[in-house]
Amino acid sequence: MHGTPRHPQRPIAILTALACLLLGFVLACQTLAQQAQTPSARGSALVMTLDGAIGPATSDYFNRGLARAEARGAELVVVRLDTPGGLDASMRDMVTRMLGAEVPVVVHVSPAGARAASAGTYLLYASHVAAMAPATHLGSATPVQMGGGGLPGIGGEPEAPDDGQGGGAQSSDESDENASQDATDTAAAAENGTSDKRRGETAMERKMLEDAVAYIRSLAERHGRNADWAEAAVREAHNLTAREALERNVIDLVASDLDDLLARIDGREVVMADGPDTLATQGLAIQHFDPDWRTRLLAVITNPNVAYFLMIIGFYGLIFELSNPGSLVPGTVGVISLLLALFAFQVLPVNYAGLALILVGLGLIVGEALMPSFGILGMGGIVAFVIGSVMLMDADTLNISLPLIGGVALVAAGLMLWVVSRFLGLRRRPVRTGQEELVGSEARVVRGFPGEGHVRLHGERWKARSSVPLEPGQGVRVVDIEGLVVRVEPLDARAGGASAPDINDEEKTS
Repeated sequence: MHGTPRHPQRPIAILTALACLLLGFVLACQTLAQQAQTPSARGSALVMTLDGAIGPATSDYFNRGLARAEARGAELVVVRLDTPGGLDASMRDMVTRMLGAEVPVVVHVSPAGARAASAGTYLLYASHVAAMAPATHLGSATPVQMGGGGLPGIGGEPEAPDDGQGGGAQSSDESDENASQDATDTAAAAENGTSDKRRGETAMERKMLEDAVAYIRSLAERHGRNADWAEAAVREAHNLTAREALERNVIDLVASDLDDLLARIDGREVVMADGPDTLATQGLAIQHFDPDWRTRLLAVITNPNVAYFLMIIGFYGLIFELSNPGSLVPGTVGVISLLLALFAFQVLPVNYAGLALILVGLGLIVGEALMPSFGILGMGGIVAFVIGSVMLMDADTLNISLPLIGGVALVAAGLMLWVVSRFLGLRRRPVRTGQEELVGSEARVVRGFPGEGHVRLHGERWKARSSVPLEPGQGVRVVDIEGLVVRVEPLDARAGGASAPDINDEEKTS
């Protein structure tokens, strides 16, 4: 044993190691900070992807992406677009946010084979730079409501000739003459019970059409693009390929990929909310902002087929819970499903007449199960359910699948037929409870009589009457009930030799 430590320099070594670790941590933090600041110093471009129908989930994703780009000081936002169209309300929300953005937005219809149809055409016209990849197309921007039979310009005569290069102007005399002719045609169509295809099926459709035309023309004029072709795309559902769109001044350029796009727009002047701005896209750091779990979840919930199915599950879950209180599982699942369906219907273009028909139909089907009417309530419920399901969504790209509607209707019809057949079968079965059930039951004579006596029936002692003499222990059959007295008659010869009762019935009281 020694009185002094064997390693007097150990504390110094420990302090040195700690100092090195602290220095390394500081250097690492400084490196990370420099890396985080590098994109801002060089500039960055945020790339988003819009693939599929335009809806509430798409709008939420787009708005969050723009807010992210503005917060990080991005130089540019590139939106890769491929859509068949979507909801008017979601599209207008995205356009409004785009026009007021602090960061230039480039909409690039890509990859090859993509399209910017319907609502996508409006987004392309609203963008600060409109670009398309080869082998893509745009157009068909006519607003359509499900079940409306189309809007003016589809299947009818065009209002004015359009060659894609502009034009369509008329003199005042020609305009007056055409207006008089339109008024005459409209009056004649009203007398004949038909509609003027050039002006729309109804006043509401004409209002929607003219509003859409004015909206897309204002977007075209803001960025100096072909407003006449934009109107033709709305009125007559015209389409253009990428090359044709470039030739007719509908888009600004054709770019094959992202690198080609950034190279072509470098130095281009764009119109922002606060005035002109010149793009500097050389050497930008690319940051991708792909749809996350929130966007995917919203997209699933707001899918019309999913929302419709959630509503059905919620309705039947609540019915089963009310029919069997305390089950908990059907009620819990039903409440959650119904709330999710109501959230989806809040942001979807729901026709409330169709929703009411669906609820009435489901109620009638349940009423058939609880109060059988031999199919009258059930058949009426199925008809109302199918009609309401077809009418439920007022959108051309967001509607409920007809096979899904048919499948749910067939399941409901099968359930209804099963319930009706069960009730019919129960009506044919003998009564199992009550006084009626006693008629035809077998009993044993307790005390012999003619006239009156007592029998053992279902373990109970009953006063009985008989027109023939009976012996104790003899088997009898109940033929009628008069108050608390049963009328009996002997069984056949095989049942007549039954043994006497096991207990002393003389000690029993009636």
